[in-house]
Amino acid sequence: MNVINNIFKAYDVRGKVGSELTPEVAGAIGKAFADWLPTDGVVAVGRDMRPDSAELADALIDGLRTQGRTVWDIGEVTSDMIYFAIGKFNLAGGAVVTASHNPGAYNGIKIYRDQVTPVGLDSGLDKIRDAALSGTFKPAAATPGTIEQHDITNDWIDHALSFVQPDSWPKYRIAIDAGNGMAGAILPGVLKRLPLEVEEMYFDLDGSFPNHEANPQKPENLRDLVKVVTDKGYDFGIAFDGDGDRAALVDDKGRPVLGTDMLTLVARHYLTENPGAEVVHEVRTSRATQEFIREWGGTPVRTKAGRINIGRVLREHHAPFGGETTGHLFFAKNFDADSGLIAALMAIQALSEAGGKKLSELVDEYRRYPMLTETNFEVTDTAAVFERLRGTYKDQQQDELDGLTVQFDDGAWFNLRASNTEPVVRLNAEAPTQEALDKLVATVTKLITNE
Repeated sequence: MNVINNIFKAYDVRGKVGSELTPEVAGAIGKAFADWLPTDGVVAVGRDMRPDSAELADALIDGLRTQGRTVWDIGEVTSDMIYFAIGKFNLAGGAVVTASHNPGAYNGIKIYRDQVTPVGLDSGLDKIRDAALSGTFKPAAATPGTIEQHDITNDWIDHALSFVQPDSWPKYRIAIDAGNGMAGAILPGVLKRLPLEVEEMYFDLDGSFPNHEANPQKPENLRDLVKVVTDKGYDFGIAFDGDGDRAALVDDKGRPVLGTDMLTLVARHYLTENPGAEVVHEVRTSRATQEFIREWGGTPVRTKAGRINIGRVLREHHAPFGGETTGHLFFAKNFDADSGLIAALMAIQALSEAGGKKLSELVDEYRRYPMLTETNFEVTDTAAVFERLRGTYKDQQQDELDGLTVQFDDGAWFNLRASNTEPVVRLNAEAPTQEALDKLVATVTKLITNE
């Protein structure tokens, strides 16, 4: 059971199936989760389409029931559906067995408590880990908790569609790549209620991901979608990740839309509906996005990356909307949680309100400054890297809200964050011109690699 310590990440559980994440481990996590939850009541459990997800979910459910918890088994769902179930039905908590966008050899568990509050290492996941690792549980319940089967699909679709006014949309011609992930199971019920002409790509559920990795943040995973959009002259394309809680756009020219630009696109809608509102963003967000939020009368609120941080700050500030550059978008009316489906719908809604402009025209408008997005460097001494950077740029504005951010007088900036699980640092940067960006990235790269 010592392997449990390695699979608990900052925001969830992730590990290789069989050697790291097993039914035994899932059962122990279920017991520890049941004991730790601060609220009495029902726990919802869902799963994705991976070959081993059903077995792991059953073991997780057995652990919860052993400790007396009543469990709603909501079956194969997107991750955002578990968040919805907790909020809609006021449950004590929930968990979904999924490894999100990771390859098929992996699986994992995302855990939430009451009020759709994500559970990370600094908010309870450490305690669940320690109990599962030591096998220290409360006495088993005299009578195991019951299990109930619940299908929340129609409720979820109604909820997601309540965010938009599709009757006002043009009849867009689009392609959607579900990546053989869970979005492919839910989208047909959504699309039949929308005025869209859609080419469906890889909607068949297949946890081996035979066509490409279900991670739309990597450009190579968008190649098929880009080709279809450009060859057939579609208005845009949408790609979902493996567990369906993240959507990415491709514009009519076949260009992947950056997460920060999608944040800008949807922010305009919310600032029109909520004049003067706050919009939550994270440290990697473009300066342009922040400028637009201010120009449209809003206030950008900066926080650490990660769904635990974005959702918490959204709730604390009563902001209607927020997001991060990975494409996770969060909505107050969605219990302050993220959703790939709602993000995709809201992007279409915002585009429909843009006075007939094409998505490519909006992208050109929103992309004021060249950016370098999330580039990884393997390092042997992370602490030394950060120390070199602090010293080199000691005369510039710095903060360590999340990693190290250095800002320059001309508006350029870079952010460097360390991986929680491997000797890797991640660089993001932006500058007023491509020449200035290239120069900045070259200099910072030399400092990172110590060349």
